Amino acid sequence: MSFVKLTASALAIAAVSATTAAARDQVQVAGSSTVLPYASIVAEAFGENFEFPTPVVESGGSSAGLKRFCEGVGENTIDIANASRQIREREIATCAENGVTDIIEVRIGYDGIVFASQIDGPAFTAFEPSDWYNALAAQMPVDGEMVANPNMTWADANAELPAVDIAAFIPGTKHGTREVFEEKVLLQGCEDTGAMEAMMGMGMDEDAAEEACMAVRTDGKSVDIDGDYTETLARIDSNQNGIGVFGLAFYENNTDKLKVATMGGIAPSTETIAAGEYPVSRPLFFYVKKAHIGVIPGLKEFASFFVADEIAGPDGPLAQYGLVSDPELSETQTAVENEAVMGGAS
Repeated sequence: MSFVKLTASALAIAAVSATTAAARDQVQVAGSSTVLPYASIVAEAFGENFEFPTPVVESGGSSAGLKRFCEGVGENTIDIANASRQIREREIATCAENGVTDIIEVRIGYDGIVFASQIDGPAFTAFEPSDWYNALAAQMPVDGEMVANPNMTWADANAELPAVDIAAFIPGTKHGTREVFEEKVLLQGCEDTGAMEAMMGMGMDEDAAEEACMAVRTDGKSVDIDGDYTETLARIDSNQNGIGVFGLAFYENNTDKLKVATMGGIAPSTETIAAGEYPVSRPLFFYVKKAHIGVIPGLKEFASFFVADEIAGPDGPLAQYGLVSDPELSETQTAVENEAVMGGAS
């Protein structure tokens, strides 16, 4: 991906010679497929503007990236984990067990989760969370009992939707996007339909009801995508009735192939996400292993470069690709400069 070379003066960041002695001289990054394109843009620009090698950026999903991040400290472990959700308490505990005790959390901005289909396919133009719950729930309460989801077409889920077979392609469970989809779409839809209240009326406690609300059918109507959004796009290319769950930025870079639906009457855009109007959005993060700063050449410089105004600000290349700039970016910049770790330790 091409990038116009930036001058050090324009960025107010001095290029530092990579002369630190280390067994590994490239920053290594892995994790979220949503954050992947942003990290790749920054890595290429970093390699062009600094004397450090271009960082190696891999995908694999938020959970997989954080698992690798928490494996320990040392040159054989990654330096940064990208994530489309916050690190979980149990992941922090695993990190600590393996000696990763000082973690720097860096929020880079915001992204929306969108629902898109073939540009010339059925008229999927407007959804509510209840539509997706009715379409994808594994089981539903009917007359005081939990029964297998009987809905076979989108019109079964909502009579105003096209009468075509349900064919949903959603992020697999290792992706942070899946967690957001479950909580902000499936669980919300379950509540909106009254299904959650009915489950609790049947004797389920709140935790069990929430779990049932977010359980996805396994009869082939919903397909987990373990790869990145390009795999989801390929599935939709080969299935005219398919609907995929994407990040806003990926959709905006594929509008020649995809059309997007509203959710709750709101069209997804950087403006509606920034205003807090679009209901399915989330912050994006990366996590830095502080123990590697000063050991892996260029690690802190890369983190600082990533959140510089000229990169992650509203007029930078990440915003041009689709990232919604964080209004509190200056606080993030200060935290990175001070190497502030989670939990308040230093």
